[in-house]
Amino acid sequence: MRFTVDRLDHLVLTCNEVEITATWYQRVLGMEREDFGPDRRCALKFGGQKINVRPAGVLDWQSGRDACPGSQDLCFITAVGPEEVVGHLHSCGIAIEAGPTKRAGALGEISSVYCRDPDGNLIEISSYLE
Repeated sequence: MRFTVDRLDHLVLTCNEVEITATWYQRVLGMEREDFGPDRRCALKFGGQKINVRPAGVLDWQSGRDACPGSQDLCFITAVGPEEVVGHLHSCGIAIEAGPTKRAGALGEISSVYCRDPDGNLIEISSYLE
C-alpha cells in the first residue's frame, strides 16, 4: 500500500528550561500554551499545529537520536509583513539575525526575518509575498 503525508501535526522541541522556552514562544510568537502530564510537559499551539516542549535529558520520551537544545531551524508563517515582524521583535528585545530577505517557501516566495529562541534554535518568521 502506498500513501502520502497530508500535513505536519506537531513537532517536539528539546529545550534546556521548559518555562523559559514556553514563555518565549508565547510572548514573541503569540502561541497558546497547553500543559499536560504531572511532570510539567507542555505544548505550544498555533493554527492547526503544536510544538511539544521536551526538557533535555528526559529518558522516557521517544525522540531523535541526537535531540538537543538549539539544534532546530524552524520557519513560521505569519499574516503580517516583515516590517511588522521586525517592529514586534524589537519591541520584545529580540535581536534580529538576518532579514528581511526573500526565500523559497513551500507555496512560493516568502519574506523572512531570522532570530533565535532562548536555546539558540534558528527561528524564521515569514510571510508570503503577493
